[in-house]
Amino acid sequence: MRFYLDHAATTPLRPEAREAWLAASDVVGNASSTHGAGQDARRLLEDSRERIAEVLGSDPIEVVLTSGGTESINTALRGLWTSRAADADTVVLPDGEHHATMDTVAALASDGAAVRAVALSGTGRIEPEIFRAALPGAALATALVANNEVGTVNDAPALSAAAAHSGVPLHLDAVAALGHVPLSFRELRGDAAAGAGLVAMSVAGHKIGAPVGVGALVVARTAKMVPLLHGGAQQRGLRAGTQDVPGAAAFAAALSAAEDEREAEAARLRALRDRLISGIRSAVPLARLLGDPVDRLPGNAHFLFPGAVGESLLFLLDVAGVAASTGSACQAGVAEPSHVVMAMGGSEQDARSVLRFTLGRTSTDADVDAVLTAIADAYARASGSRTAQRS
Repeated sequence: MRFYLDHAATTPLRPEAREAWLAASDVVGNASSTHGAGQDARRLLEDSRERIAEVLGSDPIEVVLTSGGTESINTALRGLWTSRAADADTVVLPDGEHHATMDTVAALASDGAAVRAVALSGTGRIEPEIFRAALPGAALATALVANNEVGTVNDAPALSAAAAHSGVPLHLDAVAALGHVPLSFRELRGDAAAGAGLVAMSVAGHKIGAPVGVGALVVARTAKMVPLLHGGAQQRGLRAGTQDVPGAAAFAAALSAAEDEREAEAARLRALRDRLISGIRSAVPLARLLGDPVDRLPGNAHFLFPGAVGESLLFLLDVAGVAASTGSACQAGVAEPSHVVMAMGGSEQDARSVLRFTLGRTSTDADVDAVLTAIADAYARASGSRTAQRS
């Protein structure tokens, strides 16, 4: 039997999303065509966009449908920087961001961008005061709403207000936060002046039970952004190409369902998560919870296991039927130490000794029980000592 505790990587497809995708797949027509079939597809597409906008707290025209978080982040960062590079070239980049953001900013740096780093706290938080101090004169800033590895939830309203005060456009990566914390683009933006404060927010469907390959970038009406893709005037000219009507319908269905149950589900997941945290601490006293102990995603439990290699723990748990994650990036099949843990002040060895357990809609007590049954022996074997957990 398999026990899945890697919902932060991707979560199972929701029945509502599957049904919406199948139904929309029977609607034949390009949403950009003017004939009847095309207009049927267009109506379904725009209805889906309106439902997505309602949950995300934006106007429908501000929702640019994409293939997911990575495309959304690339579109936002490259588009915003290119539009402002002649006047300002600095990108404000907090440490510990997702690699989709880090690698995009690295590409911008190769094109001439200057990068101004913002240090994380020991719990993985972006401190608003430090963030604000880095903003003056910047072309743009970016920040995570919630850290995808350690689960720390940032003060997004404060970050947005700081950017608005400094007259700097801000992109928020809300991929990990979607479906777990309140997200209203309109409220986060507030009364910021045109082109300043929050102007773009990225989300991805497969984190909430939509199919892989669909997401959105919310772009303020007043934002100045150069498109990443060219070839058509779709979506305000910001994302050329034939639009994925079934994907949009599935995303809208999953997002609506996730929002309807968000508060109740968050409470349920927090209870499961806290039992998992307590159980791991009892089974492996040396294990240390990373991330903010209070302001964290409801389904996230990220642990440092001293003396054990995370990849070994991952393998041993997988043999026991438990799927988790090290939370580190893999490139060419080679596991790297967690850049987030190192940004929080951990050593490279610490960054290689972590596991991320993430719970979701299908998680039950049985999943928690499976981890607690296997973790002590896995830790003993991975650390090379069967008495390590009692040291």
